[in-house]
Amino acid sequence: MMKIAPSMLSSDFARMGEETRRMAESGADFIHLDVMDGNFVPNLTFGAPIIAAIRPYTDVFFDVHLMIREPQKYIRDFAKAGANGITFHLESEGDPAETIRLIREAGCLPAIALKPGTPAERVFPYLESLAMVLVMTVEPGFGGQKFQPAMMDKVRAVRARALSQGLELPVQIDGGVNLETIGEAARAGVSICVAGTGVFRAPDAAQAIRELKEAARAACGEVC
Repeated sequence: MMKIAPSMLSSDFARMGEETRRMAESGADFIHLDVMDGNFVPNLTFGAPIIAAIRPYTDVFFDVHLMIREPQKYIRDFAKAGANGITFHLESEGDPAETIRLIREAGCLPAIALKPGTPAERVFPYLESLAMVLVMTVEPGFGGQKFQPAMMDKVRAVRARALSQGLELPVQIDGGVNLETIGEAARAGVSICVAGTGVFRAPDAAQAIRELKEAARAACGEVC
């Protein structure tokens, strides 16, 4: 079944603790936390202190997505703040293998994210060391962008390579996920979708999450 990870980037920042609890109570499988440094991407969001502040509001998996230039410097900070999984960008600075090692050493599950312009093949050398691959379906930095369907070819390529290595590696997508696009994602092999405004601004977040999962299941039936 498709898993849904509401992105706190779309939450009411004045009520982040309550928003975190609301998403957990609405059936979120993960809480997605977009960390941006205003350098690697042209936006600035929040850091480890905010994540630590909202951690007591739920025990749902904290999926921390680092859109920062030097992720290795801050891995321990995010782990201490309560991250369960830490995703870093392949395009960021530092040796990816070393970043993965540091994430595992800190007690978190490592994942690599790929920008739309980065070929799938660049992540292949690291698949055996990862807990997940995140394929960005928009340019990272701002919410509310339009889903790029061409990124489903990248999802299929990552999935095929992982399966050829005997790996059941989840592929996540982030950007433009809604009732119209989630079916295409499910058919491509995506197993985790980050969702933003469509969940947070829905009259009923629980219903919005259920509808996304139902749309994914309807699109590919038992294959999902």
